[in-house]
Amino acid sequence: MNTGQPVPEEGVTIEAPATSIYKLRRAWSFEGEEVKELDLDFDRLTGEDIISCERQYMQQEGASMLFKDANKEYQAYVVARAAKVPVELIRALPAKEFSMVTLRAQRFLLS
Repeated sequence: MNTGQPVPEEGVTIEAPATSIYKLRRAWSFEGEEVKELDLDFDRLTGEDIISCERQYMQQEGASMLFKDANKEYQAYVVARAAKVPVELIRALPAKEFSMVTLRAQRFLLS
């Protein structure tokens, strides 16, 4: 039966966080709003969302699409789309938080 969930190849495990909610280590302010957590629901993204992220990345960064899935700038667009927040919020996160959320995007993109 097809459940719509990705099926890993035999012998390959896909480690995903237990929840899509990423709690920031401390409350943080962005454009006057307090941010305590991000809902990184990558499962709700569609192919159109990924294509849109690619277009934004290429347009804003003027960058090559070569190895984009491992590129932190591109991953920031995917995180922003999954969390339904502006990419500027993701880029403005403290470095540790930025690294953690973009790592989740990389795992999603490469799984």
